[in-house]
Amino acid sequence: MMYFTESRMTKTIGYRDWRWQALWWHHFFLLWSTINGQTRYSIPEELKQGSVVGNLARDLGLGLSEIFDRKLRVASEAGEQYFSVDAGKGELVVNDRIDREALCGQSASCVLPLQVVVEDPLQLHRIEVEIRDINDNSPSFLSNELFLKIAESVAVGTRFLLESATDPDVGSNSLKSYTLSKNECCSLKIKEMEGGKTVPELVLEKPLDREKKAVHKILLTALDGGNPVRSGTSQITITVLDINDNVPVFEKNIYRVSLGEKGVKGVTVIQPKATDADEGLNGEIEFSFGSRTPDSVLSMFDINSLTGEITLKGELDYETTNSYDIDVIAKDKGSPEMEGHCRVQVDIIDFNDNAPEIVLTSQPKPVREDAPSGTVVALISARDLDSGDNGKVTLQLTKGSPFNLKPSFSNNYALVTSGALDRESRSDLNIEITATDSGSPPLSSTKIIPVSITDVNDNPPIFTQLSYNVYLKENGVPGSILYSVSASDLDFGDNAKISYSILDSKVQDVSVSSYVYINSDNGSIYSMHSFDYEKLKVFQIQVQAKDQGSPSLSSNATVHVFILDQNDNAPAVIYPSSAMGSLSHQRMPRSAKAGHLVTKVTAVDADSGHNAWISYKVAEATDASLFTVNLYTGEVRTKRAVSEQDDSSQRLLIEIKDDGEPVQSATVTVSIQLEDGLHEPILDLRQKAAEPSKKTGRITLYLILSLASVSVLSLVTFLILAVKCMRNSRSSGTCCMRRSDCDDYKNPNRNLQIQLNTDGPIKYVEVLGGDMLSQSQSFRSCMSPMSEYSDFTLIKPSSTTDFKEVISVLDASLPDSTWTFESQQVS
Repeated sequence: MMYFTESRMTKTIGYRDWRWQALWWHHFFLLWSTINGQTRYSIPEELKQGSVVGNLARDLGLGLSEIFDRKLRVASEAGEQYFSVDAGKGELVVNDRIDREALCGQSASCVLPLQVVVEDPLQLHRIEVEIRDINDNSPSFLSNELFLKIAESVAVGTRFLLESATDPDVGSNSLKSYTLSKNECCSLKIKEMEGGKTVPELVLEKPLDREKKAVHKILLTALDGGNPVRSGTSQITITVLDINDNVPVFEKNIYRVSLGEKGVKGVTVIQPKATDADEGLNGEIEFSFGSRTPDSVLSMFDINSLTGEITLKGELDYETTNSYDIDVIAKDKGSPEMEGHCRVQVDIIDFNDNAPEIVLTSQPKPVREDAPSGTVVALISARDLDSGDNGKVTLQLTKGSPFNLKPSFSNNYALVTSGALDRESRSDLNIEITATDSGSPPLSSTKIIPVSITDVNDNPPIFTQLSYNVYLKENGVPGSILYSVSASDLDFGDNAKISYSILDSKVQDVSVSSYVYINSDNGSIYSMHSFDYEKLKVFQIQVQAKDQGSPSLSSNATVHVFILDQNDNAPAVIYPSSAMGSLSHQRMPRSAKAGHLVTKVTAVDADSGHNAWISYKVAEATDASLFTVNLYTGEVRTKRAVSEQDDSSQRLLIEIKDDGEPVQSATVTVSIQLEDGLHEPILDLRQKAAEPSKKTGRITLYLILSLASVSVLSLVTFLILAVKCMRNSRSSGTCCMRRSDCDDYKNPNRNLQIQLNTDGPIKYVEVLGGDMLSQSQSFRSCMSPMSEYSDFTLIKPSSTTDFKEVISVLDASLPDSTWTFESQQVS
């Protein structure tokens, strides 16, 4: 906020000069007074540079530290910088030579107004420095010699007007008196003119006698009232002439005329008239300007020598000279010549020919965009060189400007804010101020004041997207870049510098910072280690963008990271299990027919999609024509009926491959012992229940023993597989015995479950959909590996076509099954 203070104080400081030191030392002393609250100092002219005027800081109530902190400075309204501030002491000192006569001429009072500006808060003080006159000028005459021609017939007591001396000093130091040197004929009288001006006159005290003395020389001395007294002289030479005893006489001693400032060249100003009582040549008059007429008059006016008409020949300027005094002489042609004098005073009338001017008292300071209304931006003043109404100035801002002009005093204004500012809309404003005077016609001028709007942190960073989807292949190189997020900030500088960070969250009960880190400068997200699709399929990262403003602002974005499966897992054989060894021993009766189920090889693949699509084939066989393995189910069946010629010991090497790239595979060896009299399992008996019994009690015994053996073997196998599946379901969820176990597998987007009901044990297939973009699905089957009716295995197709293939395979394997589809959306 800007404060204007106006105080009136007066200080008088002694003038010290080496020429007048002894005398002035006793006459000048420090004097402090207050007049209407205006700070004023009084000093003599011609002080040396660096002379102290007064303690400005103390008089304004400022401490020495505030001189630097608040940038105390002085500006002169006169244009010339006569004063400056001693920053160390807070004193106002003389900066340049001060000549009172040059500044104020003959004015009785000479005051220099100064503007003192301090900042933080911005304040303006007005002080005045009175310049006192010293007697530094002697009276002087325009010419050192004055020639008078006086006829000897001139009567005693006749007065002759002499040249007046001039003294630029004022007051007691100005011109006070004249003296005349001792002579035989003349004395000196002082004549008072209008306006208080005095003119010396030479008075003839005795008759002149040219024959006795033709020339008289008299010294005229002009004295001032200073101490010590100064003087100037002019030599008067009187030539005694023979009789021409009448001088030309003007109608008036003083003529006054007013002339417009825009007067046209050649216009008549005035025509003074004079007459001479003589006749002939002694009565013929010629007019002219006085011999001591200054050049300023001669360059501006002309006079007709015959008529006395004065005309304008130059261009008038009221602001330069507002009045002219012209000495006009009327001289006859007698012998000796006689002359009369008059004075013509020409007053110039002001014309509105000067446009107002806008002056910056203090340079505009940058303003914050959240600055309250009324915040001072700059101090300005207006001035017009014209006078009267022509010099009255009003200031106006353009409409819609977020600033106002607050008047203070003496055509000084403060430029203040009047509304909300927004740097993001415009960071630099050019304030146009128009100054108009009250003349007719009015004149105006404009000034552009540039104002910079400084930024405030009022805009948070904005991400290009609220959420990002990132698809990342598993088994990537640790330290590789996952994605680069980007945010922008409308602010400027530090307020727009953005740093990125990851907000803490949990992924599988582990801090997300253990998985990834982010470059705080550019928003690039890097992996901390390699990802395993089988352990982690999807996770989220909360990224925060924060600027460096005060206070800082931030915004968040979510990065969804989807791990894409790679074929990095070979099929794992569930049955026969590893606990039973890689060699499976099976027994089969020689009476087995074609299509007889020998055993079933079951394997799973931890991968998904095509990478987990398992197929079985016989890699090696003792007799390749006897056995075959189902490509999809792994069931080992006979191709034909067993003959007596077939070896009793058969060996099969079954290769299990997935559909990934590159292909992963595993093998299992099945050893089959062909035995006579061994019957098919009880499950096959259900297919032969309608056949009449052809066996004897011995067959029944064999059947009981077979059933007991199969039961014991099934119980052991079941227990082993149960333990195996429970371990696997806890780690990867690849196989389960209950639907609740299968539900442990979660997918972030879509979960399609297929429930298969048969007359035998329950088969349960879980089909897990991929993300909505790829429309990929995963299929899992949960079954009893030992069951005859487990006619499907783990299949993970990645498309709708693959899903149809799964259904077709299941239908082919279990034609009598009843299918129920259940689709569940998982959030």
